[in-house]
Amino acid sequence: MHENIEKFVAAFVSSLEARSFVRMTVGNYKGEEKGLSKVLIRPIRTRKGDRLLAVYKYDTRDTAKNYSADEAAELLQSLISQGFKSGHLFTADNDFQLDIGKRNSRLNIGRPTFTAAPKLAHDREKHRLIRLDRPYLKALGITDDTGRVRDRQQNKWKQINRFVEMIDGLIVNSSLKDNKKLNIVDMGSGKGYLTFALYDHLTTTRNLNVEMTGVDTRSELVGLSNDIAAACGFGGLKFVESDIASFDIGKIDILIALHACNTATDDAIYKGIMSKAEIIVTAPCCHQELRPQISPPEIFRDILKHGVLMERTAESLTDGIRSMLLECEGYETKMMEFVPLEHTPKNNMLVAIRSKKTADTSELRKRLSELRSAFGIGSQRLDYLLTEAALDRY
Repeated sequence: MHENIEKFVAAFVSSLEARSFVRMTVGNYKGEEKGLSKVLIRPIRTRKGDRLLAVYKYDTRDTAKNYSADEAAELLQSLISQGFKSGHLFTADNDFQLDIGKRNSRLNIGRPTFTAAPKLAHDREKHRLIRLDRPYLKALGITDDTGRVRDRQQNKWKQINRFVEMIDGLIVNSSLKDNKKLNIVDMGSGKGYLTFALYDHLTTTRNLNVEMTGVDTRSELVGLSNDIAAACGFGGLKFVESDIASFDIGKIDILIALHACNTATDDAIYKGIMSKAEIIVTAPCCHQELRPQISPPEIFRDILKHGVLMERTAESLTDGIRSMLLECEGYETKMMEFVPLEHTPKNNMLVAIRSKKTADTSELRKRLSELRSAFGIGSQRLDYLLTEAALDRY
């Protein structure tokens, strides 16, 4: 077993012993069991005591099994030996990302997404950061006249709470944790589900002074959102009609861009970097820029002759390059899975937190240049914007 795999297993067992374990996803399945894609593991409390609930996700069904804490190491080792090539462990102390290759493995350790382990209960009532009686939920069609979540909005309700929980965790684990005032811009805010919920949580629950701006090109949504904000008495929340590239964000603390298509994501990230935002959160979609440019390295030519694999590669390269560029600009990055509110496909969510450390990025920039050269990538929007900004400074 590779050293990094042993460390990952040890971190899992240690988190159980310290009661800091939150949850874990084991994925990238390359084994022989048909239809199996991933396993989701979380702690639960049963009549027989504390257990681990493992949900095995298949294409058309799910199965679940309970394991004791004593079986934790054996369970994880078994999953890896069966063909799972990645694992994402969330604890209250750190996040651990394991990727297993044919010859070696890689283990990344980052700041925790969650700051506390969940309370254990098998059929527990979910703790939501957003209260159902909030008036904007009814105005946006999430709840009905009785304050109940509409059946067709159940998934959206869960996603809203999950998003607010994640941003809250990022703030707590960043340099913004002691700030009493925050300036936030949500690029591509749409109907404002997430914008309203995050503003409400930070101002009501966290009791912070928040100036938050939602930016969208659709005038009817901007008008509706401003009307709802005014009706709710949200004085620090406003919505502006504009495209991302031309909007002047000024000095902000957090930049969010979850619905920015194609290179609009690059424009948003660039503005966040130039503003020296402490946190940048994007969920890129419509990866169209690099696909026509890619000329696969010879070793990948027989693989990337398939259009669907070329599309996925273009998406991975686009988001990977963005991540590397953010790291070159002094951010720590992590990539996680995100399900958009208005679409069913899953996107990558790219999270960047401004680092307190000053690092030599020359080697990273060299690897980025080599990567672009290997795939024949001549132009990438974020790289272009950062290069032009650097030239303007001289």
